[in-house]
Amino acid sequence: MKRLLFRCLMATMVVLFTYSCAEEQDFNQVDDLNVTPTVASSLFYLESTEEFINLATATPIFYSHTFNFDPFSEQFVADNLLEGALLYEIENTTSKPLTFSIEYLDEGGNVLDVEVFDVEPEPAPLLTLRVAYGPGGKNLDILRNTSSLRVTAQNLGDNSSTSAASEPKVILRSAAEFRFELL
Repeated sequence: MKRLLFRCLMATMVVLFTYSCAEEQDFNQVDDLNVTPTVASSLFYLESTEEFINLATATPIFYSHTFNFDPFSEQFVADNLLEGALLYEIENTTSKPLTFSIEYLDEGGNVLDVEVFDVEPEPAPLLTLRVAYGPGGKNLDILRNTSSLRVTAQNLGDNSSTSAASEPKVILRSAAEFRFELL
């Protein structure tokens, strides 16, 4: 009797499983997959003391350096760039009004774009700037063709004043965010 009951129960389960709610599997979904990762990275960090700024007496430029910037040298990366943003944060506790100039240079050293930031002396608020490229921003080809960044810092004040801060200095931080489409 138990054997007959067991067989009936198994037959009923097989029939129910056969007609259960199951979708047919679609293994072509990968064709519809669109991945758009965002990649973030720091670019450069500049810190200068007020004492160092005061020592630059021959010219008001106290800092000038060219940084390599080749994230788009690989064609696949350049072609799949959707948008980007460069972020700058400037903190000034010196007694100096300052100007920072960031030039975007191509492989031949030609200037593609320039960002200029004027910074007030202390008590200056923390200056945060975001420069967008792509939809709603500057032309994306500027980023694609940039191979180096030239950063120049200039003292617009005198060379003798000193801040009342315990360690007066200027700090420039930069970072980048890029969004890509991977097909």
